[in-house]
Amino acid sequence: MGRLAILLIAGLILSGCFGKPTPPAGRWIGNFESPSVMVDAWLEIMPDGTVRICAPDILDVGSPSDEDRASMHARLASDLSDAWGEVQLRLYDFDGTTFRKPGGVAPQMEWNPTTHRMKLVFYFGTQRSIRIDMRPVKDFSDDPWVPAPQNS
Repeated sequence: MGRLAILLIAGLILSGCFGKPTPPAGRWIGNFESPSVMVDAWLEIMPDGTVRICAPDILDVGSPSDEDRASMHARLASDLSDAWGEVQLRLYDFDGTTFRKPGGVAPQMEWNPTTHRMKLVFYFGTQRSIRIDMRPVKDFSDDPWVPAPQNS
């Protein structure tokens, strides 16, 4: 009987070790700019693992003047803020490093548990996907283009 109890306890411990990974809860802000696309992104992962993502974009950016670039940044920030309240919570499959749509293959987000870095995988049209480096934040900023303050 003692051996059976030990095997049962060992089985329970091992099943806990191989359980479903828990997604990292928190908020992240990221942006990306190239001549072909400009993206602002907010990402929030709730403690229960549900996710909200909003990432408005402008395509065919070209080489805007500083004034036009500032205007595009302001437009994306406004679009992001306006849309956030309507973003639906979604559940993704998470394997410990990669988030995918349920039953999907394409990565949607990539998490590095060692460095605690998050990347949002952005798909637009038939072009290659881009990975947007996300930075953790306590609260979302009115201007996602302003870099987060550095710790001294």
